[in-house]
Amino acid sequence: MAPSPSDPGLQSGRIFYGWYVAYALCLVATTTAGLAFYNISVLLDAFVSERGFPVAVASLASGLFFVGSGTGGVLAGHLIDRFDARLVVIVSASVGALALGCIGLLREPWQLHAFYLLFGFTFGGCGLVPISTIVARWFNVRRPQALAIASTGLSLGGVVLTPLSALAIKQLGLAGAAPWLGLVFFLGVVPATALVVRPRPQAMGLEPDGVARRSDSVAATLPGIPFSQAWRTRYYVAVTGAYVFALGAQVGGIAHIYRLASTRADDQVAALAVALFAAVSLAGRLASGWLMMSVPLRVFALALMAVQAIGLALLAHAASGPGILAATAFFGATSGTILMMQQLLLADAFGTREYGRIYSVSMLLTVIGVAAGPALVGLISTSAGYGSAYLAIAVASLVGCAVMALGGTPRR
Repeated sequence: MAPSPSDPGLQSGRIFYGWYVAYALCLVATTTAGLAFYNISVLLDAFVSERGFPVAVASLASGLFFVGSGTGGVLAGHLIDRFDARLVVIVSASVGALALGCIGLLREPWQLHAFYLLFGFTFGGCGLVPISTIVARWFNVRRPQALAIASTGLSLGGVVLTPLSALAIKQLGLAGAAPWLGLVFFLGVVPATALVVRPRPQAMGLEPDGVARRSDSVAATLPGIPFSQAWRTRYYVAVTGAYVFALGAQVGGIAHIYRLASTRADDQVAALAVALFAAVSLAGRLASGWLMMSVPLRVFALALMAVQAIGLALLAHAASGPGILAATAFFGATSGTILMMQQLLLADAFGTREYGRIYSVSMLLTVIGVAAGPALVGLISTSAGYGSAYLAIAVASLVGCAVMALGGTPRR
């Protein structure tokens, strides 16, 4: 995915350092997603089965994680616009690793809730907000490709680290696995951030994409809009509103895809559907990084939301194993890229001057959709079945597409 020797992003025959930053951030994303975001359900299951916490108590803890991650992301966005982003990531990851390493000590419901709130807060400080901000600073023209590399870790974490975490907890129990999970979290984030990542290309005498420094360069004159102006624009409101619906539909579909497949087919098809979804999502994200080099970002985002709606509608009607797997692949092809597009749309429209705050606040507001999506599917499926539930979130994805279209094009 890095450029060839003939690429303009090379200087004196050397690979632009930003690509090393992107791959280091991929490792960071793999670790944080695998041991935090995707690991929530694994930990909750262990707390219920091993410690005897009521399901309702454990479910509330899951919600607190997202509250913590949203607020932690907003604070991180504020801090990384003013201080070295690496410091924010390292401190957040260190505290998060310590908290994860102590889960074996949790005995009371309030301790469980406090842990998930704190762990979510630290995840917000070393997850998507700082990762996307650093990538946005290092790349302008090749930002889609670089962000595709970095965000690939979101899928890899769920495929590689989350199953290993589940196995460790099963074999060693919470108390035995906790120190190892905390250690892996620390080693997967802190060394790469401290040794490889740099907060911006100017710190190494470079410009975004490896453009040589000169007064008339695009990188030198790239405008940046402050958050105080950006959030008032029609385009910012449209992007954020569209993602409330689009991500709500996506997360709702993902959360129930295993149960849909197991109900209509069997557990083997369900497990294969989940694995296929992760693999197709990863491949789609990488392919989209190249496609976006030649397609306008807004047009690409609108197409993705429309395709997602079709995939959800196909899942609503899929009745056999092959049909479910085909619909899952169609749905999964867009999922990773849609998440990445929110970051790209905002960076392209408002620059990198205060991108951390601009993206983090938008992401916090989309948590409304992320939290409501699974609940909506569960509510509708209980009374009307999964066919109606998935058709409902397919419509939600189309609503997001319409909101985005009404937002118009950004004015730089």
